[in-house]
Amino acid sequence: MNMMVYVMLLVGFVLLIKGADFFVEASSSVARMLRVPSIIIGLTIVAFGTSAPELAVSTTASLAGSNEIAVGNVIGSNIFNLLVVLGACGAIRTFKVRLRWDFAASILAGVLLLAMIFWDQFLSRTEAFILLGLFAAFMTLTVRDALINRVQAEEVQETLPPVRCFLYIAGGLAAIVWGGDLVVDCASQIALAFGLSQTLVGLTVVALGTSLPELVTSMVASRKGENGLALGNVIGSNIFNIMMVLAVSAAVKPIPVNSFAVIDAVCLVVFSLVTLILCRSRERLSRLEGLIMLGMYAGYLVYICIR
Repeated sequence: MNMMVYVMLLVGFVLLIKGADFFVEASSSVARMLRVPSIIIGLTIVAFGTSAPELAVSTTASLAGSNEIAVGNVIGSNIFNLLVVLGACGAIRTFKVRLRWDFAASILAGVLLLAMIFWDQFLSRTEAFILLGLFAAFMTLTVRDALINRVQAEEVQETLPPVRCFLYIAGGLAAIVWGGDLVVDCASQIALAFGLSQTLVGLTVVALGTSLPELVTSMVASRKGENGLALGNVIGSNIFNIMMVLAVSAAVKPIPVNSFAVIDAVCLVVFSLVTLILCRSRERLSRLEGLIMLGMYAGYLVYICIR
């Protein structure tokens, strides 16, 4: 094994962590500058940025005529976001959670996707445009929510200069996406060199790799005390994945769905409800609850590897 692969793997992780650090700092500064709750920025700028890998993978697959993987990629990423991203934030330190209407919207998005693919195991162009229309409605409500919940000017804390915010967000996001690509590529090479099959690598390293931006960004945000940003990132990413990423793929070419994807969609809805129950219990995720969520994902990972 070329030693350079290990070096580039390390470089990828450094880019991910430092990129997320700058991205979160600038995003929270934008929230203060616009005088809106940080969860709104998490639902929009941060969520769309960290979902860039899913959008790239699914759109490229669609254009290449292989968009069957789009559904599995989206559902798998959403389950990862719920159980691993939120679970890791809770496991590291008690994670304060204040759920709003947008979490219910993310659950409804999963239920709607399940309903669309359950009967005919197919996602049509008509259904894709319905999802895109609902996404536009969600964005309208989010912007309206941001305007209603603007804080008073005297409450605004010190912010970064606008130009620096732009540079931090653009540069941080580029580092996150590039770092994620490096980690996935290098980890795949290392896994194959140790004898793991292409299928197993695809189900684990590559699938989890597209969710690395959400994981690192939310963990960095949580460490900085920006819980709203971390939570908004997960919720916004899950909604964006279904109503934008998947909808764009199906609009390009209708997607046939296999029975495993239907089962995964059921798992997504169940895991969403479990997350809702855990978060609503005391408006926080304890370390024990975070570990429970990570354990649930480990069980799901074993299932998809052996099926």
